[in-house]
Amino acid sequence: MRIAMIGTGYVGLVSGACLADFGHRVTCVDSDGDKIAALKRGEIPIYEPGLDALVATNTAAGRLDFSTDLAAAVTEAEAVFIAVGTPSRRGDGHADLSYVHAAAREIAAALRGFTVVITKSTVPVGTGDEVERLIRAANPEADVAVASNPEFLREGAAIRDFKHPDRIVAGIEDERARKVIDEIYRPLYLNRAPLMYTGRRTAELIKYAANAFLATKITFINEIADLAERVGADVQEVARGIGLDNRIGPKFLHAGPGFGGSCFPKDTRALMQTARDHEVPLRIVEAVLAVNDARKPAMARKVTAALGGELQGCEIGVLGLAFKPNTDDMREAPSIPLIAALVEQGARLRAYDPAAMAQAKAALPDIRYCRDAYACAEGADALVLVTEWEEFRALDLARLKAAMRRPVMVDLRNVYRPEEMAALGFAYESIGRGARQR
Repeated sequence: MRIAMIGTGYVGLVSGACLADFGHRVTCVDSDGDKIAALKRGEIPIYEPGLDALVATNTAAGRLDFSTDLAAAVTEAEAVFIAVGTPSRRGDGHADLSYVHAAAREIAAALRGFTVVITKSTVPVGTGDEVERLIRAANPEADVAVASNPEFLREGAAIRDFKHPDRIVAGIEDERARKVIDEIYRPLYLNRAPLMYTGRRTAELIKYAANAFLATKITFINEIADLAERVGADVQEVARGIGLDNRIGPKFLHAGPGFGGSCFPKDTRALMQTARDHEVPLRIVEAVLAVNDARKPAMARKVTAALGGELQGCEIGVLGLAFKPNTDDMREAPSIPLIAALVEQGARLRAYDPAAMAQAKAALPDIRYCRDAYACAEGADALVLVTEWEEFRALDLARLKAAMRRPVMVDLRNVYRPEEMAALGFAYESIGRGARQR
């Protein structure tokens, strides 16, 4: 099948490469000529394990190519995916749909024969209706069906998630679209991936509801972690105890500095604004956002307390900058407000991240970047572990301690065991693991 993927960001590039690997002929389109030229040279603009090899293999096989010519790609396609960005709109938290609407108008002018236009971008309920209206207004003769096919990809595990999904959700209003979507995802039938057809608006809401629920789980366990510290309980044991209940499950019950990234913050805000527009209060979602926003400065206070309440002149090393491991994504990463708060108190900051330092420099230009974790620890008064990369799970702790001026570690991901750190002579702080009360 001939497929056009409009947008070569995270969703568009991963989805396009995986669909090409299924055997489809995919053209990924972007208006950024420099980006397209780099992709043609095999340069991948994002860090995602395995993506460079997947793109190279399918480009060499002739199943995947890159272009700035939207019209040519759409004219030849049986299915056109819209996978452009929908960032939070400044000032009000609504999703900015300008890129989606612009893509719809461009697509309309290029349509030839029956085509299914599929929104893969995360969009508020009713966006598919507007996309269809824009296409029909721009090209009344277009033979088109508009569908919604939200993505559920985790950064760092996106290729596996695409090829072995929990579910595929497709929202349609025209039965002709079902046959096309069936054909697109036919290679996944052997994996027994459930393909769930719904109405278009239902599919759009499923995406937002899923992200809001996962954000709620993270925020819930973070509040329980605060309580655990006060009462002398261990939040990791609490999480395991409730996670063994199959009605709850263990995923997204890891206490930490709060959620970030490209999805949860903007999607919960957009869902809340959609609810307000329809005069339906979502008090749980509002509370989730408020608690998560408050958590970032609370983590800075934890670091300050670990250093005796005074940061002026202190050297602090930060291990991990990306919002999660196995990505270079710095969007709404907890490291950004944390570092800003520490610098404001007079500390000097240095940092190391295995993948995100190039991206981080735009948001954090005034800190020192180090070649590895041990260089980050050199002469430091404290180390703050922010992102739980695999390489931070087995550090040579004796070497770290020897490099530091003061052996203070603030572990915001609970990577290490308090008793192990104490035995090595570290002053160690973690999340939700308070001293036991007698």
